[in-house]
Amino acid sequence: MARAALPAAVDGQPLPSLAPMLETVTPAVVNIHSRTVVRVRSPLADDPFFRHFFGLPSVPRERVQQSLGSGVIVDAEQGLLLTNNHVIEGADDIQVTLADGRTLAGEFVGADPDTDVALVRIPAENLSAVRLADPRALRVGDFVVAVGNPFGLGQTVTSGIVSALGRQGLSGLGYQNFIQTDASINPGNSGGALVNLRGELVGVNTAIFSPSGGNVGIGFAIPVGLATDVMRQLLAFGEVRRGSLGVESQDIDAAMAKLLGVTERRGAVITRVQEDSPADQAGLKPGDVVVAIDGTPVPDRQSLHNAEGLLPVDKPVRIAVLREGNRREMEVVLKARVRELDGALVDARLEGARLAELPERMRQRGARGVRVEQVAQNSRAARNGLRPGDLIVATNRRDLSDLAELQRRLDPPPAQLVLTLVRGRGALLAPMQ
Repeated sequence: MARAALPAAVDGQPLPSLAPMLETVTPAVVNIHSRTVVRVRSPLADDPFFRHFFGLPSVPRERVQQSLGSGVIVDAEQGLLLTNNHVIEGADDIQVTLADGRTLAGEFVGADPDTDVALVRIPAENLSAVRLADPRALRVGDFVVAVGNPFGLGQTVTSGIVSALGRQGLSGLGYQNFIQTDASINPGNSGGALVNLRGELVGVNTAIFSPSGGNVGIGFAIPVGLATDVMRQLLAFGEVRRGSLGVESQDIDAAMAKLLGVTERRGAVITRVQEDSPADQAGLKPGDVVVAIDGTPVPDRQSLHNAEGLLPVDKPVRIAVLREGNRREMEVVLKARVRELDGALVDARLEGARLAELPERMRQRGARGVRVEQVAQNSRAARNGLRPGDLIVATNRRDLSDLAELQRRLDPPPAQLVLTLVRGRGALLAPMQ
């Protein structure tokens, strides 16, 4: 019986194959199985009557949530692997299965929810790491291969091309600078490797765009340069330090464009420059239109905010602005943004409260304000009614944007201070005594 088969060569040239490259990559791609114990309490359990007559437990029950994903080993000597934050977020137990079948306990090192990057350490014995690509070398049209463990089936390889670079504007995600690819990325591929044809890591798979829930050829990966910068900061500081220009800005509409004398409605117009901020020191002024940062176009206010969160701290960047119709370039060194603060340093009436910036994912959904992370028992903040989880959205009935604005509002402290809080699904006014 005759059987059809591909020829070994075409026009004297052997058929290309990804197999040799993948033999060097797949040992570095792992499966991650995380378990999170969630305490579930009935709303009736606090009532002694219901507890007694209906046998409700007085302590919360525990429910286990499980998550499957992928990861990629980037440092074999230290046993370090990159994955997505959403794969291991809040996990009480992380199990990492290698390509050779070994299952090892993973140690959570750190994570950055705003870029969806997490770092895990495993025992460094006979591990293989993927090589890192030059972040500047990737181009639209380059062939790429996604390696991961979709649906927990085991290692799977899909291929495609780079469809776009620098993608932004995806709902529900934080700071965004994604590689877009048509290589299939499915549930479980998250945290896996996106590699070039040389077997070098160009990105960490993170998400798909799918109106129907299935793959439609639009997947996204975190660029390797961004992922490794997050890793470096997590190892050095235990957190990611983000910079701030110290400006407020808005999009340009037709009336604003005419007023400023610009022909295109692209860019972010600066409406306020904080005193002694990096922007102030560099000479930026209200009315300047930011059109590019380090050569990358800035089409709108959100793009400027996104760029601030991704730029390096304490390193110079070039900012191009339009001022009175003329293009100028300035060098700015971003300062680290304050992410958490002791309430007593803001106002004595907030003593005992730990205040924090909102995650960028919440800001992408339109949230504004400052989150109350912790409240010490019997502290002044506790006596004033603050609770952990409260969202401070206004002071003295004036809307509040972030922690830096709260500091400015309360310097010097006003004679009276009334906070507008969002608690659960409701809002309330809280006078601070």
